[in-house]
Amino acid sequence: MSDYDYEVARARLADDVKVVLADTEELVEAVRADSKERMSAARPRVEAALTRARARLAELEASVAARARQVAREADLYAHEHPWQTAGVAAAGGALIGALVGVLLARR
Repeated sequence: MSDYDYEVARARLADDVKVVLADTEELVEAVRADSKERMSAARPRVEAALTRARARLAELEASVAARARQVAREADLYAHEHPWQTAGVAAAGGALIGALVGVLLARR
């Protein structure tokens, strides 16, 4: 899934959440006003909007999980194809973290 697809999915989810919030606010106002007609009219819209938002969220979660698995596979492949570079980067990262921890502990 491309960055564009993620942006489109995120925008759709944001729109659905806005609809859910607006419909929920209307439902809450209807409850405050104790208007059974308004409540019964708003409730199906809120439920439909919630269902759409949940479905879009599930789609987005699935696509993010798929992308994370793809990146992990690519990193694993790179590590197997370039073991010395990977070891060097890991050693440099470990040294950097160790130095930062040492500096932080020395300040105390």
